[in-house]
Amino acid sequence: MDTAALLDFRREKDQFFASSHQSPLDHADQRDFAGLNYFDPNPDLVFSLAMEPADGKEISVQTSDGQERLYRRSGEVKFEVGEEAVTLTLYSTEHPGFFVPFRDATSGKDTYGAGRYLDIDPPDNGKVTVDFNLAYNPYCVYNDGYSCPLPPAENWLQVPIEAGELDYTR
Repeated sequence: MDTAALLDFRREKDQFFASSHQSPLDHADQRDFAGLNYFDPNPDLVFSLAMEPADGKEISVQTSDGQERLYRRSGEVKFEVGEEAVTLTLYSTEHPGFFVPFRDATSGKDTYGAGRYLDIDPPDNGKVTVDFNLAYNPYCVYNDGYSCPLPPAENWLQVPIEAGELDYTR
């Protein structure tokens, strides 16, 4: 894990949130924005994993504003967190790579209650990197004007994922 690169990424994201017109924060929140909160970098929650093919079926995912979005199950990864077996489903979108909405045992306590997201690059030599230090909150956390997919039950993890963004507080 490249901790320096992760910390640079976080600083750049804070700068984007604070100053960009494309920030999910409204202008009033941007004025007072002091940065996002994160778990400390955690190298134990970075995995290089073989991606197993999924059934390829489309599933309907509920959103934060009552709509539905369709995603296709593209693959699964299996790993252990604290000696607990974990399986995550990776979904394809119109973008390269995979979308992974998930909830875990920190949801509603340290992290946003509805869950967080990961973006996974396409496989390299049959493996994908799952780096939970890059777990992020959906934009609906910062602004009610966004429609955010809610993690399907198959990606509700019973283990705590103590990496990535913490819940946002104004």
